[in-house]
Amino acid sequence: MELVAGCYEQVLFGFAIRREPDAGGEHREQKWTAVADFTHHAHTASLSAVAVNSRFVVTGSKDETIHIYDMKKKIDHGALVHHNGTITCLKFYGNRHLISGAEDGLICVWDAKKWECLKSIKAHKGHVTFLSIHPSGKLALSVGTDKTLRTWNLVEGRSAFIKNIKQNAHIVEWSPRGERYIVVILNKINVYQLDTASVSGTITNEKRISSVTFLSESVLAVAGDEEVVRFFDCDSLTCVCEFKAHENRVKDIFSFEDPEHHIIVTASSDGFIKMWKLKQDKKVPPSLLCEVKTNARLTCLGVWLDRVTDTPESLPSAAEPSPVSKEQSKINKREAGDVVQEEERQSKSNAKKCGLTGDSNKPTKGNTVVSTKKRKMVEMLEKKKRKKKKT
Repeated sequence: MELVAGCYEQVLFGFAIRREPDAGGEHREQKWTAVADFTHHAHTASLSAVAVNSRFVVTGSKDETIHIYDMKKKIDHGALVHHNGTITCLKFYGNRHLISGAEDGLICVWDAKKWECLKSIKAHKGHVTFLSIHPSGKLALSVGTDKTLRTWNLVEGRSAFIKNIKQNAHIVEWSPRGERYIVVILNKINVYQLDTASVSGTITNEKRISSVTFLSESVLAVAGDEEVVRFFDCDSLTCVCEFKAHENRVKDIFSFEDPEHHIIVTASSDGFIKMWKLKQDKKVPPSLLCEVKTNARLTCLGVWLDRVTDTPESLPSAAEPSPVSKEQSKINKREAGDVVQEEERQSKSNAKKCGLTGDSNKPTKGNTVVSTKKRKMVEMLEKKKRKKKKT
């Protein structure tokens, strides 16, 4: 198990979690410690998003790139350079697909084995602020600065529904079973039921919300611009528990289960990452398992569990992922169509961007996976050319 966190200082941190029996004897709980494992400085601006699957950690940044880090080999695996704007959200769907959203209004679907851009969708007129994939893999939701909530049918590959929510939402999230979803606008959480697609109630937090995670189908953990984390019941719309987690605002929160524990992890602007063990009764505050100080202003968080996911959306994994290449092969249209397709009115222009049409031999931006060293060399050459033009 490894905690990974990004920060304003452009670095990705990795901390391995060690569990050892406490000195008190066999019946005492295990002692958890976080040990520094790696730092990865690939971006040229602050990190804005992180996602994890069984092999890779991907990070998005204000430098408009997505970097891939191989957790097995502990090496840089290259960068994806399709977007023209800050990467705002990254979500893995099983181990085969990565979906990214950015301030350019695009949602991109990537093959997480060959690292090809399968589809590029002009999803919102403004920025894409967040996206979430239904547990079944058949639907996705996205919100943006065009004040819309959009539903995507991933089976038929089309935009299924557009709802005008009259305000800019910055978080959308499905519940674990996918029977409801929440939309966050500033400090308010609107709870929607899937069967009616209407708001069943609204939860109000004291401060602006920065991150949420479902602890169960009905209990939601909420972090915001304050030191406190709160647990809300989505049925009664009340706060069932709150506890002080940090000395500064909590930037991100993540929850997961292992065979013995239900755990939440929090990251804060105070530089600390903390792991908490949840009680069976969610009305009781969780207990602190371990903490680690990074001395950085943390922005995003993930947990690498070092195991193959057993979720039904996972596709059979290849023995080895494709190595970083300078040119990518043409996209298989059938494979792309199984994941998601663009809206018909935009299919031609977006397909050209993604290299789905045309006979050009030049690699398109959307299909390019480049090494960090090569990207930096290209940037230096471009700067020299600009200087020559000025003189």
